[in-house]
Amino acid sequence: MFSIFKSNPLKKLNKRYEEKLEEAMHLQRKGDIKGYSMITEEAEKIAVEIKALESATKA
Repeated sequence: MFSIFKSNPLKKLNKRYEEKLEEAMHLQRKGDIKGYSMITEEAEKIAVEIKALESATKA
């Protein structure tokens, strides 16, 4: 009945992923390649979490 009030972890992860990619883009434009690679690595970890959640919900 109150399922509309439950948080969606997949939606939160997608938002964090997009924020990390944007942050990485800004670092790359500033010339901070080391920072860019660190933030990109964090984004990739989030992407793995997203794929795991998606496969768990499909099964």
